[in-house]
Amino acid sequence: MIEIGKVTLLFSVILSFYAIVVSYLGYRQRLGFFLESSRRAMLSSFALLTIAISMLSYALITKNYDIKYVAENVSNNLPTFYAFSALWAGQSGSLLLWAWLLNLFIVIVILQNRDRHLELMPYVIATLSGILLFFVVLLSFFSNPFERLGFTVLEGQGLNPLLQNPGMMFHPPTLYLGYVGFSVPFAFAIAALLTRKLDSEWIVSTRRWTIFSWLMLTIGIVLGAKWAYVELGWGGYWGWDPVENASFMPWLTGTAFLHSIMIQERKGMLKIWNVSLIIITFLLTILGTFITRSGIIASVHSFGASKLGYVFIVFLVTSALFSLYLILTRKDGLRSENKLDSFLSRESSFLFNNWILVGAAFAIFWGTLFPVISEAVRGVKITVGPPFFNTITIPIGLLLILITGVCPLISWRKATWNNFVRNFLYPGGVFLFLLIGLYLAGIRGLYALMSFSLIGFVLTSIVMEFYRGVKARMRYDGNALIALKNLIWKFRRRYGGYIVHVGVMLAFVGITGSSAFAVEKDQILKKDEVMTIKNYQLKFLGVDQFRTANAEVISASFEVFRNGERLGILNPSKHYHPLQDQTMTEVAIRSDWKEDLYLILGGVQQDGSVFLKAHINPLVSWIWWGTYILIIGALIAMWPGKQVRAASRAQKTAQPDQAVLNPIETESR
Repeated sequence: MIEIGKVTLLFSVILSFYAIVVSYLGYRQRLGFFLESSRRAMLSSFALLTIAISMLSYALITKNYDIKYVAENVSNNLPTFYAFSALWAGQSGSLLLWAWLLNLFIVIVILQNRDRHLELMPYVIATLSGILLFFVVLLSFFSNPFERLGFTVLEGQGLNPLLQNPGMMFHPPTLYLGYVGFSVPFAFAIAALLTRKLDSEWIVSTRRWTIFSWLMLTIGIVLGAKWAYVELGWGGYWGWDPVENASFMPWLTGTAFLHSIMIQERKGMLKIWNVSLIIITFLLTILGTFITRSGIIASVHSFGASKLGYVFIVFLVTSALFSLYLILTRKDGLRSENKLDSFLSRESSFLFNNWILVGAAFAIFWGTLFPVISEAVRGVKITVGPPFFNTITIPIGLLLILITGVCPLISWRKATWNNFVRNFLYPGGVFLFLLIGLYLAGIRGLYALMSFSLIGFVLTSIVMEFYRGVKARMRYDGNALIALKNLIWKFRRRYGGYIVHVGVMLAFVGITGSSAFAVEKDQILKKDEVMTIKNYQLKFLGVDQFRTANAEVISASFEVFRNGERLGILNPSKHYHPLQDQTMTEVAIRSDWKEDLYLILGGVQQDGSVFLKAHINPLVSWIWWGTYILIIGALIAMWPGKQVRAASRAQKTAQPDQAVLNPIETESR
């Protein structure tokens, strides 16, 4: 098994390099059979990597300790559920997953474009093969998951207890789907630059790939926040950890890209900006992988220091310089075909939206890497913590909410002031009503007041958009519900986007509430003593001790009352894992739409008393429910319509140089 695994990786290196060379030669020499050969090379590489990842998964499940990676990440008593998730728990396994997903996406792209985008595809395959080559080289020569242990062991080191959580079955894979997915629009952008086909074809061809990648990255980030909330035991879900920031930065630039490409499609503008945005987004996904895998930055999410750091830096710098060279040498073809007609237009609002998102990404980038830069230059490591990021991002977030609400109120090209004021009337009224009402209700924090009021402003503007659309369609459909369904289904991209915005606003409600109004208290309690926090009463009932397959558990029981009404019993606990010599805190949470009661067992004294930390986190569940709505909206926006399928069929009959570029036809002739 070990030797077969190593051989599959080495052959994947050869096939990836081969695909790059023959794709280039096939395009330059107009040799169709070379292009087909590059496709088959990628299909063969995918088969090999599938064998490799299947063999490593089987080794983890069966506890094959001859393999070093298995011995380091599983143990005899580890359930199969977690043994499989160990595939992405360590460095080499996660890189293998990255490479396999990328090769899977390459295969999908090849199958999707057998008869489409024939001028772009050779360079698309070459670019994706180049990225794949980088990762399989890492796997073959720097971090091989099939490295032999070298001696016999009867018990593995076991999976990190932090990762023994159901959320870790889904958080890393969805995050990787987002990271890897952005390679596809990046490859199309590079292909457009190389072939000088700098119209909107590459954008249209990758629109759903971009939405898919953004959606997966979003889900991965939220799952990571949920994991941190229930597993790390500190009372929050986002701590501005470097690895959290590493996933958030490409999300910000990817969001900017999704908005700005609409301007290029409609008016032929922002071509340099859009190409630059997708390149930056791709580079940030590689940077995120680098931060997690190199150990260059300390984080609860990252692996230890490794020898991969310099290799990642070389790849990042090379990719950035090559992309910059292409942009500079193609700048004439990237000139905008039109100019902004008015400051008061939807194009302008999208542009402001982009500036805000990219500005936030740059601020987070600087705050994340500044400690490393400082240590390298001055020899002094400076810590940049949550206060810095909150100071920067909260005002930026409020501006972003404002722009999100303004955008639907103004038309494309040029809006008149009278029309703008008329559209602004109801959302503006809701904003003022909430601002005054919340102030009278006792909310005094400026950021909280502005956030809730602006969220009301945005939601009202979206409701008005739906109202106007439904009202117009009722002339044909009659029934309002049928009109709503047909409206959304006919204009999926637009109204799916609005639904995404609704989900984002609901998540902002949860973020604002849990940040501005959280309450916490800690207290030492003896048996039958009661701790009061806000309107909750927590009666300490006692401590239980027991063993599980992997841990020694101390669990405390608390009877929970709210305003005198009994709600049930919560059991925060401590889990000691002897195999890793690590103690984990397992929190107890009671959640409803209004707030979470969050209990942390700080410790148990010799006399049986306990140290309890209690948090009241308002509106946290709104974050999770907002994400569900966001997912629905993104799926609607991504769903292909009849016009897309018709355009695909038309493109098959309208490609240049069919006889040369279509390898199957060329070979048959």
